[in-house]
Amino acid sequence: MSHRGLLRTTLTRVRGVVGIALAQLRHDRTRTVLAVLGITLAVLAMTLLGGVGIGVTETGEEKFDASGRDLWVTGGPVRLAPGTVGGFENTVLDAHQLSAAIASREDVNTAAPMAFQTVYVSTDGESWETVVGAGAPARGGSVQVTNGTHFQQGDVHYAGGNYSGPMTHEVLIDERIASLFNVSVGDSLYIGGTIADARRHEFTVVGVSPTFSRFLGTPTVTLHLSELQEVTGTTATDRASLITVDVADGVDSATVATQIERDHPGYDVRTNREQLEATVERQAVILASGGSLVVLAVLAGIALTANLMVSVVYQQRRELAALKALGSRTSTLVGVVVVQALCLGVLGGALGVAATIPAATLLDAVAASLVGFENVVRTPQWVLGAGFAIAVPISLAGAAVAGWQVSKLSPVDGMR
Repeated sequence: MSHRGLLRTTLTRVRGVVGIALAQLRHDRTRTVLAVLGITLAVLAMTLLGGVGIGVTETGEEKFDASGRDLWVTGGPVRLAPGTVGGFENTVLDAHQLSAAIASREDVNTAAPMAFQTVYVSTDGESWETVVGAGAPARGGSVQVTNGTHFQQGDVHYAGGNYSGPMTHEVLIDERIASLFNVSVGDSLYIGGTIADARRHEFTVVGVSPTFSRFLGTPTVTLHLSELQEVTGTTATDRASLITVDVADGVDSATVATQIERDHPGYDVRTNREQLEATVERQAVILASGGSLVVLAVLAGIALTANLMVSVVYQQRRELAALKALGSRTSTLVGVVVVQALCLGVLGGALGVAATIPAATLLDAVAASLVGFENVVRTPQWVLGAGFAIAVPISLAGAAVAGWQVSKLSPVDGMR
């Protein structure tokens, strides 16, 4: 047979295989739709879980980079302290003196202590809500103010360590605090670690800032550090959660971190990347669970598709047996199953990728309402491409199982 004749015969056989496969898919549309939806869900699970993993990492990096700080000095993780005022056990002691010592270095521009505590907040001294209070400087360019002004004065209440200076009673709030208490710039809030302390301290809202609430992911009021310590009863030990350090231009942050750790043993000094990794490591169980879900989603997709393809073969056993009895080759029957698998994989993959964008938007909105962080689900093009690319191999894996079933098919048994 000439090459042209062989080619013509091959093309005829391929057209026949494709025609039979499409006819079978059209014949039982319910089975076809269920198979496509199964693959779609498998792809959607993989793309969304992958998007969450990417979003968590990138969001964390952006939060640290946006802080305008290079190093983070901590005395260990901030721990919950139930039954205590403020509810948090901040681990940096003598925070003002330690930050002053770090700031005195030639390779450091600024070092600022920060503390976080739970505080009671009220507009009238009768109805109370508990929110996070941040004790931090809020006068630099790294703090964004969308309405009002920054703090008008420095942390004068600290007064060199004796906490005898006048309290400014200035507070910055975020949009959620403004909405929760229906307050704006110029209004007053009672704030304190206990209700009794809060009733004695009336603060004036000087500005609205999203900076600290974005970093913490929760509604936040921001005070001068010494004033937060005063209203939560931690002035005796001058406790803070951490010290942020801005390194001089042209200086290697990692080198400075090593030197600060050497000069101040007992404290951990991390770069932005190291601080993010340390935060992520404390969520190892959650990350492991997410990774397990990804693996299970892939395995479930393969198992589901394989089961569907075996079901396709089983339900078509009479037709396939008849074709085999009429002299069709096993390779032709396997080809029918493979074409069906490819069609199902392409359709399911396309639908899964198409559904990822609206599903990711919805999931991101839910995450923002629950934890306060936005853009925690991110689906770059390569994730979408990977989801589609995985759909076809999953379908082919099912086709391999189904093809093995076809090779074992007996015309006599199949016709019964």
